[in-house]
Amino acid sequence: MESQSPVPNIKKWVVLYPIYINSKKTIAEGRRICVTKACENPTCVEIGDCCGHLKLPYAIEIDKAYPRDFMQRGRVRVQLKREDGTLSNPAIPSRKQLMLHVAELVPRHPGRTKKQEPASTSSSSGASKSGKGGKKKR
Repeated sequence: MESQSPVPNIKKWVVLYPIYINSKKTIAEGRRICVTKACENPTCVEIGDCCGHLKLPYAIEIDKAYPRDFMQRGRVRVQLKREDGTLSNPAIPSRKQLMLHVAELVPRHPGRTKKQEPASTSSSSGASKSGKGGKKKR
């Protein structure tokens, strides 16, 4: 009974559009968590990597678009619950928790640490030493 289909049924997985956790967007434009917890312009790849870090199965759907902002392509499907109904990661029981966890992790994404120099508002000295250390905000 276990090996009914090797391909997981991702239709039942939770959908996470980058806009849900984008601090640059308003609630009306589609943001779903408060600005203080949201992150700046997250990408599908970053969200996918964060889901992988949280030990959650995920699938990136590049061809999909958010209906309210169809210019922004891509969304991530995440499996919160397994086929038998148990949680994939007990620390993340709901979509809201997933969004909050992912939004917290995206700014620390390895691809981010180099890019976000001009965006930082704190008075840190300009040049950063290689991409290894990461930013220690908080």
